[in-house]
Amino acid sequence: MKLLVTSLATLATLITSLAEAWVTYEPKAGTSNGKHIVFLSGDEEYRSEEGLPQMGKILSQRHGFKCTVLFSQDTDGTINPNNSTNVPGMHLLAGADLVVNQFRFRELPDADMKHFVDYLNSGKPMMVLRTATHAFNYERNKQSVYARYDWRHKGGVWTGGFGGAVVGETWTYHHGNHGGEATRGIVDGANRAHPILRNVNDVFGPTDVYGVNPDFPKDATILMHGLTLTGMKPTDGPNVNKAIMPLVWLRDYRGETGKTSKVLCSTIGAASDLESADLRRLFINASYFLTGLDVPKSADVTPIGEFKPLMFGFNKFKKGVKVSEHELK
Repeated sequence: MKLLVTSLATLATLITSLAEAWVTYEPKAGTSNGKHIVFLSGDEEYRSEEGLPQMGKILSQRHGFKCTVLFSQDTDGTINPNNSTNVPGMHLLAGADLVVNQFRFRELPDADMKHFVDYLNSGKPMMVLRTATHAFNYERNKQSVYARYDWRHKGGVWTGGFGGAVVGETWTYHHGNHGGEATRGIVDGANRAHPILRNVNDVFGPTDVYGVNPDFPKDATILMHGLTLTGMKPTDGPNVNKAIMPLVWLRDYRGETGKTSKVLCSTIGAASDLESADLRRLFINASYFLTGLDVPKSADVTPIGEFKPLMFGFNKFKKGVKVSEHELK
């Protein structure tokens, strides 16, 4: 009997541990639109562990999406963006209607990575934010069956890894002066009527514009360009010596199963960038569009609770935060 009680206690602890390894935001009663978004937080610099939970809260409480946020973390449930190998909950991608990917240089165990690849080949859509153009780095496990996803991979269609093959761009360079020149989003005139851009007019972010390679794919539909500013304030003027670069674009990816996925990439998307209401609106519009729902005329982008994200920077994340602290109170 004592052994049974001990086993039940161990099982209860395990269930509690698993439940706190990610957070799920359920829509308010009677508001569900039937769609499930899974967010992948895991970058050392741009505070996706702060920005993605806020987006999950807005999309669930104001728009009826069920939202689950996964985190890079240590084994005790403490969020640690520097832990590149542990993101519990990857199996939940199988039930997602949309995945929002904000990884940077992750190197997941093959069993976890398989869930990512299976989703990618399912024909379902993905949103790729900021550093997720270089989401994977197989530095320690070069023999992995998924090593071709490494951002530096060379050879054939997988040159540039996940970014090169799927998104259309891997990591290239900081076109703007990092930490000194912010970004102004400029809507592409030819695509102004696209639903993702509905009521999106004023996009600003303190992160700099990323550069793209000369072979940027011709099959990408550019929705917004990034204009480099001369400083870090929204009122700063443009740096006329730096060309505009693709900032937000759509692209189709034909997976290894032959199914085609719609991929939206935005190289602006740090938590501090999300203080821009119209950038939040762009991502909310994209969530509707990519899941096959009608985009609202003017999406409600009001944050849920206080949203004062930390500025980007390495090792500047808030230490000691448990995953459970992001639950909706």
